[in-house]
Parts: sequence; C-alpha cells; structure tokens
Amino acid sequence: MSQALLDYVLAGEHHAFRRDAADALGIDNLAEYYRAAGLTPEERMADRFERLCRAETPRILPDEKICYVRTIKNIPDCFTPDEWDEIRKGHFIHEIGYISNLSPDYAKAISRGLVALREEADEYGRRAIDNIIDLADRYRDEALRIGRGDIAATLERVPRYGATNLREALQFFRIIHFSLWLEGNYHVTTGRFDKYIYPYFKADMDKGIYTRETALELIEDFFISFNKDSDLYPGVQQGDNGQSMVLGGRDKNGREWFSELSELCLEASRNLGLIDPKINLRVSKSTPIDEYIKGTELTRAGLGFPQYSNDDVVIDGLVSLGYSPEDAANYVVAACWEFIIPGCAFDVVNIGALSFPKVIDTVLHTSFSGCNDFDELLGKVRDEINAECDSITSKIHDLWFVPSPFMSVMLDDIKYRNFGIHGTGIATAADSLAAIRKYVYDDKSITPTELIAAVDDNFEHTPELLHKLRYDAPKMGRDDDYVDGIATSLEDMFADSLAGRRNCEGGIYRAGTGSAMYYLWHAAEIGASPDGRRRGEPFGTNFSPSLFADTDGPVSVIKSFTKQHLGRVINGGPLTLEFHNSVFRGDDSLEKVAAIVKYFIDRGGHQLQLNSVNLETMKDAKLHPDKYRRLVVRIWGWSAYFVELDPEYQDHVIARQEYSI
Repeated sequence: MSQALLDYVLAGEHHAFRRDAADALGIDNLAEYYRAAGLTPEERMADRFERLCRAETPRILPDEKICYVRTIKNIPDCFTPDEWDEIRKGHFIHEIGYISNLSPDYAKAISRGLVALREEADEYGRRAIDNIIDLADRYRDEALRIGRGDIAATLERVPRYGATNLREALQFFRIIHFSLWLEGNYHVTTGRFDKYIYPYFKADMDKGIYTRETALELIEDFFISFNKDSDLYPGVQQGDNGQSMVLGGRDKNGREWFSELSELCLEASRNLGLIDPKINLRVSKSTPIDEYIKGTELTRAGLGFPQYSNDDVVIDGLVSLGYSPEDAANYVVAACWEFIIPGCAFDVVNIGALSFPKVIDTVLHTSFSGCNDFDELLGKVRDEINAECDSITSKIHDLWFVPSPFMSVMLDDIKYRNFGIHGTGIATAADSLAAIRKYVYDDKSITPTELIAAVDDNFEHTPELLHKLRYDAPKMGRDDDYVDGIATSLEDMFADSLAGRRNCEGGIYRAGTGSAMYYLWHAAEIGASPDGRRRGEPFGTNFSPSLFADTDGPVSVIKSFTKQHLGRVINGGPLTLEFHNSVFRGDDSLEKVAAIVKYFIDRGGHQLQLNSVNLETMKDAKLHPDKYRRLVVRIWGWSAYFVELDPEYQDHVIARQEYSI
C-alpha cells in the first residue's frame, strides 16, 4: 500500500479542499430556489446534480491510483420543510425520503460504459450521465496538468466506455459510487464485488500485468477510496454508511465462488485496518475450513468483520418468499445485513420494526392476569403480534421517494418491491416468557399480580426476585429448549403474521431478526421486563442473548440461536458474538474460532458476526479518546471508530459478553 496516501486520508488533510455547498453553488437556499421556480422533483434532482458536478473541483491525492474525492461537503435538500410537510400528508416517507439500501448493477455499467447506457436512459438520466462524463474529463485534465499520465490514460476511456482492465474497472466503480452519493442516495452498497470485478482481474493476471503483490497494492488503494468521504455519508452514527462488500458464495449454477481476488480483498482490509468497505462473506456447509480461517484472520484485526451469511439458509428462504432461484443465488447484503438482490430489486428492507418485548409488556398489562395457563398466554401473545403487525403495516401507504435519475440508470427492470420488518429484542421476550412459565405456571412461586407489581416498580422493593429473574431464570444462550423453544414460537408467530400481506407497492413483507438502533430505542419505550431487565437497560443486539445473560460460552449460544426456523425470518439480522482479543493469539486459536463459525453454519444459522474486543481497552478509550483514534468496534450491522460513537453505543458494546475458547 501507499503509506503516504493512507496517512494523508487518515489525517483528513484532503478536508482542506472542501467547500460549503451554498458557497460553491452561489445559492443560499437551493430548496427555496426550486420552490419559487416551480420545478418538478425530477427537474430538481437533475438540476442539483448538475450544479454539484460542476462545482466539484478535481483533486488528486498523493500517490493515489484510484481518484475522486468530494470537495462539496454538504448536499442541500431539494425540498423546503413546508414542502416535506405537504408531501407527508399524502405519502409514507421512509427515513429521509431519498433512496437508500439498494445494490446497483455495477457489472452492466462497468462492462458497457455510460455512453451505451445513455442511449437507454430518459432525459434526466442522460443529463446525469453527461455531467458524470464532464467531471471525469476535468479529472483527466487535472491529471495531465500535474503529470499523472497513468490516471489520465484510465480516464480517457472510463466512464465513457466499458473497462478493459482491472484499474479501469476499479476507477469506473469509484466514479459510479461517488456519483450515486453526490446525487443524494445513501447507504449505497458494493454488491458482489469479487464476482463482477474478477474477469478484469483474471485477464490482467493472465497477461502478467500484475503480480499478487502489485494487485494487492491496487486493491488497497481502491479500498482507501471508500474512506475519503465516508464522514460525509449520512447514518445514525459515524461509520453507519452502508458501504458493504460481499465476497464468495454460490453462483446461479450452485458452484462455490471464492477466488484469488476474494483473498486479496480480505488481505487488503486486514492490512489497512479501515472501517470501509465492510466485508461480508457468503458461505455454506460446503465451504472449506481454509476459507473460514481466512475470514477469522480478518476478524483478528479487530474491525468487526467479515459478517457471514449462510447460502444454505438464505437462498432457500428467499426462494420461499417468491424470489427466483437465479436472483436468490445472487443475493447481497444492504447497509447492515438485510438481504437484497442487485440490479433488479427495489426492496425497502428496514421500513419498520416489531418489538417483541413491547408485545410481552402489553400482554403483561392487559391479558396476563386472566390467563389460566401458559398456552393461553401464548395465544394472547400471538394476538398482540398480529395487532402490532397490523399497526406497523397500516401506516405504510403511498410510499414515495425523491426520484434518482442516475440510480434509475443503474437498475434493470424492477422485479421485487418487498418490505422488511425487523424483529427486535427476541432474547428479552423469550426470557421473559420463560420466567413467567417457570415461576407463575410451573412452580407457582409467584402470582401474576406480584410479578406485574415488581416489574412496574422496576424491582426496587423486590431485590430477591430481581436476582432470581436476572440470574437464575432460563435464558437464551444456554442451549435450553425450555426457553429456546419459546423463541422459535415467537419468530414463527412473526412470520405467520406477515405472511400473505401485500404492501402498497404490490410486494410482500419479510420478517427479520435484526435490531439496528432499536435495541436502544425500543428498550426506552417500555419499563422493566419479567426477565430481570431493569428500566433503561437496552436489549441485546440483533439476534443475540440479553446483555446480562450468563451463558456457557459461544457453543451454547450458537446452539440456542440455531434452533429457530430461520429461513422464515430471512430479512436478515445476525447472531453477534464478542470474543476477547486474546482469543486470537496463535494459529491454533484462529482454527478454533474458524471451527466455531463453521459450526454455526453447519447447524443452519443464517447470519453471524464476530467482534474482537477488549473491555479494559474500551473503558480506557472512553477516558482517553486521543490514544485510541483507530480502535474499531462492531455496532449492529456496521463498524465504527469507538471514540467517535455516542456514549450509549459505546456503553452497549462494553456491556456485551466477552467469550473465550
């Protein structure tokens, strides 16, 4: 790698090139300007993109081979607040209203070139392409001016025409990726990078243009480009930017795909130690252990990836939801973990979230006292899950997004318009029901009235009961069918409730096991819970044990969280395991961790992410952040620099259980 380039980017020296959009565009309030001019949404997006492209100043950083860096630091909205209020009166607006979490058809663009795609685009798409090509020409001219003929030669061909070699293909990708963000899209993913870039890589390797070492250097340069502007990308926290890259996995003919390029991507990520791109590995029962070891070597670097997805479960699960076998086999992940199809899907995979603990809390305070046995209580839970799904889906109508002319060029005919609903706090809910089952119905050691009173009192006057519920009651993560079976029932109820529902776009609803930031947000909506969780304490992240659950180690956790019918809740959401970083010292430990990952996959787990952490290091980083600027942790479906996180997210990672082997 170029250490000079890496140091330059890490130090943020290129930030000196950035200008405020109002200064660059010469318009203080672009949205008000558009409102006064009476421009349509399509005209606004086309005009804004044109202005932003023209305002960009080509800058080529020291030693870089793959160029493009943002010089406009903020993108002004196309609509005034009053206009957004009017739009919301008649439409459901997802998040900020702009398009996110799609996987464009990079392969088509890189192979054909934008001139060819321009012939098939509408007038707004053609305007976008013209401005992309104009900016590329200005970058080419800047490269010639400073004596970088190598960059100029690459830009002489791309993005006008299809790439003919690896460097052109990588530069083409960078231009597309940069342009989609500049247009106002966000959480723009990378797709099956090693699959669509491989033909260019192989051709150059066969010609002897690169050695393994020089190819690695180019990939590292390319990976650095993901981190030049990532602080400008919107998300809940810095790092939540959706730059997910998928490696490996089956092709449409069922063959395993993991190449030398895949290995180089893992190695480049490990060498750089950067939070982007976020690596995902597609694996299956037939994946050799060596591939898991390569993934574990990256986990040891402490970046919180790769995240693993199980082709055996995911592909069949997507097919059962109506995706064609060919499309399902080509799945990738969205910003975090949700499964999406590149090029032909406009799925909104995080459009809502069901809180399992809220369901339990509602039943606890409305129906629990009248239930004669646990089965009757479960029936009330089922009814409440149905009611919650009714409430969530009834709010989603007349979905509207700000149009995206260039993103439209990057998509084929849309086959799928499905919506994904997260299912949060599964362990808190299952543990709560298991505690009720044991102490109210089986042992009869506590009455419903007593339990409700203790929960409402936040266990302030019942410390012995709190201890029993928190530490002695059954907990997910201990390989206990008593509670794990309840979790299975809850997930099935969730899937059953969404089955057969049609969304406003004519698609279906997909149940999932992810939580995203809801492990904080949903936890704040209710008080204490019957599992011993006190008011204000968060849920476990995604599909994982409660933070205070005393488990028997990673194997028992894996057993607990692979018993469910995971193909039915295939919107995505991983089991998350935190390993103390001492686990990764020594090659034998690498093999043991790799074997644990394979064990999870072989048992039918759907998705898994590992974190290499050190509790004392994180505590010290809270006190002395300047000493730990590059300390990386996994948050939910993304990684971030620990010291840049808000305290509640830092505390959640610290509270998670560290495992050893």
